[in-house]
Formats: sequence, structure tokens, C-alpha cells
Amino acid sequence: MAPSRYQGNPQTGTVPSRNLYPWKTHVTCTIFWIGEQPTARNPTPNCKSSWDQNWSTNFGGYDDPEPTNRIANHSTGEFRPKNFVPKLNPFYIALPYNDVQGWASHKPEASRVIPWFARMRPEPGKTVCKGRWVQIYNGSRSCYGQWEDCGPWVTDDYEFVFGNKPPKTTQNGAAGIDLSPAIRDYLGLKSGQKVHWRFVESGQVPYGPWKKYGQEVPAANQPDLLAQQRYLEYLRKLRDEEFQRKQVQN
Repeated sequence: MAPSRYQGNPQTGTVPSRNLYPWKTHVTCTIFWIGEQPTARNPTPNCKSSWDQNWSTNFGGYDDPEPTNRIANHSTGEFRPKNFVPKLNPFYIALPYNDVQGWASHKPEASRVIPWFARMRPEPGKTVCKGRWVQIYNGSRSCYGQWEDCGPWVTDDYEFVFGNKPPKTTQNGAAGIDLSPAIRDYLGLKSGQKVHWRFVESGQVPYGPWKKYGQEVPAANQPDLLAQQRYLEYLRKLRDEEFQRKQVQN
């Protein structure tokens, strides 16, 4: 499978008109993985995520980051641990924001800063961030992953995640995004390198290794289908109006 080429130009910030979200450019990435144990550089264990208390179990096991224990093959599209077939998408990321506090409410700013919050109409305490798709670009390759945890380091940096400010944390080179081993292997990068990333709608995500495993459509993305249907109806209406206008002119 050929590497996915990015759409738009993250170097200049330009994007095709159908895309809604801007690039976050030159962001330091770090690598994290499901089942990771706490260390001095990363004090938070990753058997649970901010939104899934059984993350490791639901994934199917330990997402071993050791390259010799992984499959990484662009021809077959296999990017996963050798020991088991994951039950969730191995192309996952973490961003330093959590939209919920506890299990009963959203953070006060969530409805204001999250672009898709209003159309999700979530119940109190129901995240609208888990499962959101992002596009990550490095070198001449891009891939796609899903937002499945919060970090690195902080969970309140909405000005970076949804705004125009740099990451607020200074640890690990002001890291602003955590990437899974599958994303690392697909893009051929190392922890500490710079990447560009942006949010994308689920309907804009092409088929690739990131859709090979665990593809239950996230609840937070289901309204995208309705939005796409409304947009298609709008295009049909424009087409019909243009046809009628030409008929009158003739």
C-alpha cells in the first residue's frame, strides 16, 4: 500500500476548500502506547485512557512498541503488534485536552471552543473528542489516526488544541501530541520530531491501514453522515437551479 500523500499544504497553512480545520505546524511529538508503564519521563500508566477504563483489555493486549515485536509493512497495510490482532484501531493519538470533568459534566469552555460540539448535542459528561479523526504529516507522508486519550502532560490546553497558541507544556520539548507505535512506524519518525496535524471529518478519511482494525464508527462521529447528506442535498439543489437557469436562457 503506497503511503498516503497529504492534502493541502501544512507548510503554508493552505487547505482544499472542502476541509474545515487548519494545520497545527511544527508540533513536537512523543510516542506512547497502550499498556505503557509509568516512568520518570511519563508518570501516567496507559492501561486506562481518559475515556476508557479498560483500554488495554479492549485493545486486546499490550501494544508493544519494540520494532522487533511489531509488523510494519506498507505493502500489506499491516501496522500492529506481532502477538495479536488488535480489536481497536492501532492508529491512535493523544492531545492535551479533555472535554469532560468527572462523568457528569463537560468543562465550562467545551461548548465554546470545540468546533463540532453543538452538532453533537452530547449528554452531560459524554465526550465529543474520543474517536475524532486527525491527519498527521511528516516528511512526504501523511496518515490518519483517532483521538483516544489525553496528553501529553496536561489535559486543559484547549488554546493549543482548538486555538492558535503553542502547547503550554514545556516537558519533552514542548510536546503537543502523542502518537502510537503504528503511526510512528507508518511515518518513519522518532519521538521528539516535529509533525504537522489537523482535525478531519470522518468522511474525509481515505481507506488505509488506519481503517483495517477496530472500525466501529465512533458515536461522536455519527452526525457527520447527516452533515454529508445535507451537503449533498445542497449541491443537488445548486445543480438543479443552474440547470433551470440555463433552460430559461435558452
